[in-house]
Amino acid sequence: MSYQVLARKWRPRSFDELVGQAHVLRALVNALDNDRLHHAYLFTGTRGVGKTTLARILAKSLNCETGVGSHPCGECSACREIDEGRFVDLIEVDAASRTKVDETRELLENVQYAPTRGRYKVYLIDEVHMFSNHSFNALLKTLEEPPPHVKFLLATTDPQKLPVTILSRCLQFNLKRLPPEQIRDYLEQILEREGIKAEPGALRELARAADGSMRDGLSLLDQAIAYGGGEVREAEVRTMLGTIEREFVYDLVRALAAGDGRALLARVGDAAERSTDFAALLAELLSVLQRIAVHQALPGEGLDEYADASEAIAELAAALSPEDVQLYYQIGLIGRRDLPLAPDPRGGLEMILLRMLSFRPAAAAETPAAAAPARPARPGTSGAAGQASAPAAPTAAVSGSGTAQPVSDDWPGLIAAMGLRGLAGQLAENCTLVSCGDNRVQLHLDPAHQHLLTPALQAKLAEALNRCLGREVRLEIDSGSGTPPPAETPAQQQARRSQERQQAAESAIAGDETVRALQDTFNARVQPDSIRPLDDA
Repeated sequence: MSYQVLARKWRPRSFDELVGQAHVLRALVNALDNDRLHHAYLFTGTRGVGKTTLARILAKSLNCETGVGSHPCGECSACREIDEGRFVDLIEVDAASRTKVDETRELLENVQYAPTRGRYKVYLIDEVHMFSNHSFNALLKTLEEPPPHVKFLLATTDPQKLPVTILSRCLQFNLKRLPPEQIRDYLEQILEREGIKAEPGALRELARAADGSMRDGLSLLDQAIAYGGGEVREAEVRTMLGTIEREFVYDLVRALAAGDGRALLARVGDAAERSTDFAALLAELLSVLQRIAVHQALPGEGLDEYADASEAIAELAAALSPEDVQLYYQIGLIGRRDLPLAPDPRGGLEMILLRMLSFRPAAAAETPAAAAPARPARPGTSGAAGQASAPAAPTAAVSGSGTAQPVSDDWPGLIAAMGLRGLAGQLAENCTLVSCGDNRVQLHLDPAHQHLLTPALQAKLAEALNRCLGREVRLEIDSGSGTPPPAETPAQQQARRSQERQQAAESAIAGDETVRALQDTFNARVQPDSIRPLDDA
């Protein structure tokens, strides 16, 4: 017996076997079970999501010898013949090969005759958007006044090309692209039934490459089984698909985090030697940046496809600030659009990566608590509004030159000297210094920010502290909610000082003579949320 491809062998034959599309199934099942049948159905959606399969199951439900219902028996002659594609009253038409109006008229001439064997004569017209305007006009007359024994099932990947006169006479169901998780789970079920071994990572790669199409996923699975000699292994699937190894992409992100342009270009050179698709490499970089951003906002979330690389994602999330991740993602997204315009794909990718470095914000030389220099007051406002509560920038007690330095009691100044950014910087800003010695530094973390105390962030803070002091010290961070903080954290100091500056600015505006004159003369009002200190404006 000749081999049958998986896409045909495991094609769903009932509504229960169909993967996804619950919103469509619910409507069809209710219509069949409650005898509320329309004469024309239009199924739309991208390739391989089940349009034709759904139409055939519907045709089987209409003509099953046990009666019309959402659960055809699958055993009667009508069900078997429909499954085998030889039921005389199911007329399947490929509109792409019958675009002429004469062919359409010839097809519809037999509509008036009763079905030969079944309960309904079902016309399944695939890719109906390929009909010509004259063919649509010929079809329209039949759709307006169809005989009671006829049902039209139309399928298309491009519903925008259908005339509104056709659309208005059909019940339209839009089939959605299938998420990778559903495709992966279905591939796993099929392999279990086939008795074929597969690595979970290989199925994840196949599901992602299917791009929402179950048929494409099954075709790729067939190819992977043949490529692997009867087994589906991740390394072989990656080679077959030309997938970029994630570790390669992680190296690019690490180079971005370090601001190392040479390392970036070296990795692009490695990709060129492997004949890598640079557009695919950029797409994978964007995917990793998106996972990093999600992890920074909601630690641990959205790592279903990256379960085997959660530590790497956490490491990169700690190494980059959320602002940098958003900037890199936006630059990469625009670059992906413009990459086809580049004279050379490799050069285009290099320019995108260098653009990420060039537009990266310079590291702040001061802590957030350091105020901007005082500026002259604006006309019509008091100078106190711009200069109230402006603290002096703290002086760091270390040089970061590598020479052993004494540990300073000025924790904000030490943070400034370390030059921390991102989540590691947030961890430091929300700590207070408890005690310090030659070999140990103890910090207390604000209990409201306990989520920042992860091994990766603590290790990054310890590394920066050792580098700044020029020697190894043991970093201990207490996050006990029952322990009162010994003093304000730098973040709390900044929040308090910002509030004081804001209050001073509002008081200055309230006492300003010009503002009072405007209020008295024009019945004007001051919008409180529009008042900003000059150093924040």
